[in-house]
This record gives sequence, C-alpha cells and structure tokens, in this order.
Amino acid sequence: MDLKVETRNVDLRKGWRTKIDEEKEKIIRHFAGFVLHLRVSIEGTAHHKEGGYELKLVASVPNDTVVVAKKGENVGPLLVEAFDVLALQLKEIQRKKRQTKKGSDAASDDGARQGVIRKILLDASYGFIVSQDAREIYFHENALKDVSLDALNEGDEVMYGESQGDKGPQASWVRVGR
Repeated sequence: MDLKVETRNVDLRKGWRTKIDEEKEKIIRHFAGFVLHLRVSIEGTAHHKEGGYELKLVASVPNDTVVVAKKGENVGPLLVEAFDVLALQLKEIQRKKRQTKKGSDAASDDGARQGVIRKILLDASYGFIVSQDAREIYFHENALKDVSLDALNEGDEVMYGESQGDKGPQASWVRVGR
C-alpha cells in the first residue's frame, strides 16, 4: 500500500507519524492487498469552534475511493477515530462486493444445466449427477440449495451450475428440478 502523509499550517510530529504507521499496519493486516493508496492530511486551522485540526484520510481501493474527515483539538485521538471509521467503511465495501458476487452467482440460473442424481453417499456428504450428455458431475452437500442430502434420491431430476474442480467437473450449486 502506498502511503502519503501531508501537513498544512503545522509540522508533522513524531508521535503522529508513529500512530499513522501503527494504524496503517492494522489496515494492511485486515485488508491485505485491498487498499492501493492511502493519503493522510493533517491541517492546522484557525477555527476555534471545530478545534485546532482537520484530519482527512483518502483511501483508494479497486473501483472506489473512501474519504474520512475529522475535526478536533488533538490529532492523536482524531487519527484513531478516523482510521476506525475507515476500517468500517472498507469492511462495508468488501461486504457489498461479496454480496453482489454471491447474488450474481446464485441468482443467475442462466448457466443452469439439467441432470439426474446417479449416486448419493450420505456418510461421505457427497454424490454424483449424470448430465444430459452422460458425464458424471460431482457435488458436495454444501452445494445443495433448498434441499438436504438425505431428502434426495437416486433418479431425482436436478438443476445445477457446473464448474471445474480439482478432479474434474463439479456442481457449484444444485436444486431439485422444477
């Protein structure tokens, strides 16, 4: 992660820089490879009502920019608060991206295929589907949607999404045929 620290109307204090480095390490630890660039801006202000400092964090992440601005009397607590807010916003961006990805994976039955359950191994938690072109497709009980493994029977018609697994074709999701 590229870090740039800039100050206006105030000199950068050693304690502030240490705190920035500590908080940067936390961000790297929790969001490894996600934050591409981080800019920390500390400005000394003459506004006595808002406090003596304005702090701004600007983080660049893939396809987005996160900005956190804080005003107050002491830079140390402002840094902690701003980095906490930044972490929450980054977490929310990642959650939304996962949600969007999950939604498009699960909801898109466009690549749905039809098949028939050929074999179920209840004690091993997996089974096999025979595709319409007579290929054998592995599935694990974790891929089942709206049905449990013990509710399936050999010969049941199912819909499934196919992906390439370590040992060949596998079902990324399986639903009882409609």
